[in-house]
Amino acid sequence: MTPRIAVIELVVEDMGRSFAFYRRLGLDIPADADSEPHVEVALPGGLKLAWDSVETIRSFDPDYEQPGVSQIALAFECEDPDGVDTIFAELTNAGYKGERAPWDAFWGQRYATVTDPDGNHVDLFAPLPATP
Repeated sequence: MTPRIAVIELVVEDMGRSFAFYRRLGLDIPADADSEPHVEVALPGGLKLAWDSVETIRSFDPDYEQPGVSQIALAFECEDPDGVDTIFAELTNAGYKGERAPWDAFWGQRYATVTDPDGNHVDLFAPLPATP
């Protein structure tokens, strides 16, 4: 049997703080989830995005330490290039760190990167209009 990826998990210091960020990106995370130790939401295509508190991980791995530098990035597709600019501005105006301001990437997308409350990079992108 070949395994298939089913869940992407984030380990976070503060569930409510993380959820506030991801709700701004349109994820439907129930309001009562903020105090839960483990939460999953269904994503289009059958994947799930899950959050575990550091305390949850330490319940079975007492020596667990947050690495401090993320090795993954989540990428959110925006409706259009203006959407990348708008969402980037909304997030940075709300106090989240902008890693890379919106720019037109050579591969044909409007692209930007913000940082979630736990230091994970979150990319915003949309296809650029075709040029004649």
